[in-house]
Amino acid sequence: MPLWQGPGWNADMALPYEALDAEHQPLPPQRYRAMACARQLYLFASLIGEVPTAQERAGALFRSLQQHFHDAEHGGWFYSIDAQGAPLDLRKDLYTHAFILFACAHYWAKVREPLVESALNAALHVIAQRFATGDGLYEASLDRDWSSLDCGPLQNPLMHLAEAFLATLSVRDDAQVSTALAALCTAMQQRFIDARHGVMMEKPLGAVDNWFEPGHQFEWFFLLDSSSALRGSALHTSLSRAFAFTEQLGVDPQTGAVAAMLDLEQGGRLRDGTQRIWAQAEYLRALTLRPDSEAALQRQLNALQQRFLHPDGWYECLDTTGTVSRRDMPSTTPYHLATCYRGLAEYLR
Repeated sequence: MPLWQGPGWNADMALPYEALDAEHQPLPPQRYRAMACARQLYLFASLIGEVPTAQERAGALFRSLQQHFHDAEHGGWFYSIDAQGAPLDLRKDLYTHAFILFACAHYWAKVREPLVESALNAALHVIAQRFATGDGLYEASLDRDWSSLDCGPLQNPLMHLAEAFLATLSVRDDAQVSTALAALCTAMQQRFIDARHGVMMEKPLGAVDNWFEPGHQFEWFFLLDSSSALRGSALHTSLSRAFAFTEQLGVDPQTGAVAAMLDLEQGGRLRDGTQRIWAQAEYLRALTLRPDSEAALQRQLNALQQRFLHPDGWYECLDTTGTVSRRDMPSTTPYHLATCYRGLAEYLR
């Protein structure tokens, strides 16, 4: 967090730089993404009441989200702006809107300001009215004016939408959100879950060139298992059944490394062996909810500390040999670390 209070903060734009190098210098900005702003809003909102400057920074991030990224003409939020603050990628993507909803829910829980709830409601509105496809699922990306890009649904933005719905329900009763969440999970079970192993595919079943990612299996498991509303659902049963299978194929028993991508049609063949810190964090967090996981939890905690964390920050990626392959530190990663640490804190209570 101190990195984003200091060198990672562009005071002129009131936005976090997209990434810092190993010496804590901002990488030359090419763009600023609404999703990155929203993730940082979540980070600082979650620390209100714990860190003295958190509320001030969260307020600045919320204002920047509206000032820089909100589309006053068509509604919703742009994907990105350029280094000077001009709109860059004007598409409307579900991933971004899910994180805006997620961040606003957490921020509103702390401050209860009407403007924040208005933004939360606006995000819910465009998600329901623009992205929804009528079958429980949602388009991954639409054009600026909400016209179709023939993208269809994709796993990752849908997972973060489920996360955002859960965050909303944690701060207020909302029958429409509750219904949408249940329909989403039913549709994910039908359209994305491999019947044989129970794993969550990245594209709908039957799509060409499909794969699954261990990190996302663990992330889904945590969301489902930690929710009283979703625990025991068909989707939760599938992800619970797939957990050991995913560990067997996707986690190195010696190093604790979580592989990036596996090919299910090739028997779980390694498709991308990159080791990413976010996947390590999601596996560690998921283990806090698994029975008899003490030994595995300690092993993974050691793996995270010894292989990814260092006194000046973290290593974003290691290659298949365990060599650092990416030394810059993106502004989006603290979201994964913060949610992981909160999961660990709950486990230790």
